[in-house]
Amino acid sequence: LPQFNFSLCLCLSLCCSNSQVYEHSFTADYIICSLETPETWILNPPEVRNAHLQYAGWGPRGQQLIFIFENNIYYRATVDNRSIRLVSTGKEGVIFNGLSDWLYEAEIFKSHIAHWWSPDGARLAYATINDTLVPKMEIPMFTGSVYPTARQYHYPKAGEENPIISLYVVNLNGPLHTVEMRRPEDQRIGEYYVTMVKWATSTKLAVNWLNRAQNISILTLCVATTGVCTKKYAMGSDWLAVTFFKQNEEPLFSKDGLRLFFTRAIPQGGRGKFFHISMSISQPNSSTDTLQSITSGDWDVTQVLAYDEDSQLIYFLSTEDDPKRRHLYSADTVGTFNRRCLSCDFTDSCGYVSGFFCPSMDYFLLICKGRHLFVSILLVLTTTGIQYVRDIELNLNLRRTVNSMQMPKVEYREINIEDYSINLLNFKTILNLNACFLKKTLSRTLPLRDGTPGSQSVSEQFHIDWASVLVSSFGVIAVRFDGRGSGFQGTNLLHKVQRRLGMFEEKDQLDALSILMQEPYIDKTRIGAFGQVYGGYITSLLLSSEDSILKCAAVLSPITDFALYGMFCVCVSLIKTNGGSLSCRLYLRTVLGRLL
Repeated sequence: LPQFNFSLCLCLSLCCSNSQVYEHSFTADYIICSLETPETWILNPPEVRNAHLQYAGWGPRGQQLIFIFENNIYYRATVDNRSIRLVSTGKEGVIFNGLSDWLYEAEIFKSHIAHWWSPDGARLAYATINDTLVPKMEIPMFTGSVYPTARQYHYPKAGEENPIISLYVVNLNGPLHTVEMRRPEDQRIGEYYVTMVKWATSTKLAVNWLNRAQNISILTLCVATTGVCTKKYAMGSDWLAVTFFKQNEEPLFSKDGLRLFFTRAIPQGGRGKFFHISMSISQPNSSTDTLQSITSGDWDVTQVLAYDEDSQLIYFLSTEDDPKRRHLYSADTVGTFNRRCLSCDFTDSCGYVSGFFCPSMDYFLLICKGRHLFVSILLVLTTTGIQYVRDIELNLNLRRTVNSMQMPKVEYREINIEDYSINLLNFKTILNLNACFLKKTLSRTLPLRDGTPGSQSVSEQFHIDWASVLVSSFGVIAVRFDGRGSGFQGTNLLHKVQRRLGMFEEKDQLDALSILMQEPYIDKTRIGAFGQVYGGYITSLLLSSEDSILKCAAVLSPITDFALYGMFCVCVSLIKTNGGSLSCRLYLRTVLGRLL
């Protein structure tokens, strides 16, 4: 399908004939059309016709745009200007400029885009990722011919070379001038990943650096004109990888760039650390920063949404009400840091919300995602609270369609085992119960990417997936668990699985299943399980256990040998960080190099 991209320049870019590369990346042809005249421009590099571009997009100012061809970045100040090549070191499949390689696209940035415009459009930051030393994987492609073709891509495994990433800023006003952002001078960094880039002001950008062992993370503020990066906050842990979802979390800045808001793990008593908002205040003529904690408690701040400079309020989502839920809160950034929930009483039977604020901080959009179909409500911020403005989308037609179908009944339960509890999400049919329960199967389902340590499988967010089909159409009871190793319940529960991947998850699943088997409607002869990737590894452990009560299992893309899995995802989860890459590889091959 065509993809459209509008800009204030009254032009439109039409993307067609796109061809998928990886999960997010693709190549396509682009045509620029004027919305005022019949003029069109085919987007091509100089001296190239009918080019399949890897990216094209507008800048924040007027008609400026960039596009990427053969891993090189091209710039146009206006649509009818000639294209200027900003960088020429690109090499297809090897050196990427402004784009992610496979590792950064799939595991770190979660996007094919690796460039960032400054707010005023005067500068462009871009990453150069060099895969020259990274060994290649080869995948057979079966396209209908007699013999398959082979597709190669660079894939770093345990103990092998990683991509080398560099970060540059190019000045687009006047003669081109490119400056490399220098990593912080910290001997603990060594080999590193760049996990987050965000412009704080027109001349400064925040960059997060993570060492290869993934136990040291440093947030810096870099000056675009000099490349000097100043350390703002460093986080160290024996097991930082499981909190990687926080490593690419973008901080929030005040307009002058002197106030920085971000989340960090803070001790909160017996349940370990929880992620809370911290505020770093820089003084204009001082090299030291003041660090203050804005929130506290045995719950997590999951996202910082906005900062109102006039009222000095910070807005965020948190699990304070319940780990399964997300509500919108505000907190003072001065005085006693009072906070209040803005969505707890406003939404009817909606325990999972998200929010978007307009730049002027006058209005915000509250989106209800919990239990029922998504609902969008426009609200206005006042000095005394919030006021309803209008409904944006109630999804009434879709709601009627869903209500006419047989949908699963969702139950939430908490199972207490030893000194901790397991959250359980139970899907079961609510029609024709007597007939269905004679053929019930208890299934464990894990999402493809979120079933890893630190993730959450049990929440009140509405979704329809394969488990819903199994329950509604095939009389299956589907169950999801959040036990030891899951997120949003404190680091003590999270770190239980450190260097013992699968051991406690397996025990928790079996214990929870044993309790569920006491229900009269469970057919004890028809209990199976399903898992994907890391969930497939756990499912394999469940089936092979001596105490297993499973009769069958199915796995999709399971991890059967951690030595063959991506280096970025595995090593720090299994061994002590002082062992190095070789130690990681030896450990994997001797201990986990088989299907258990």
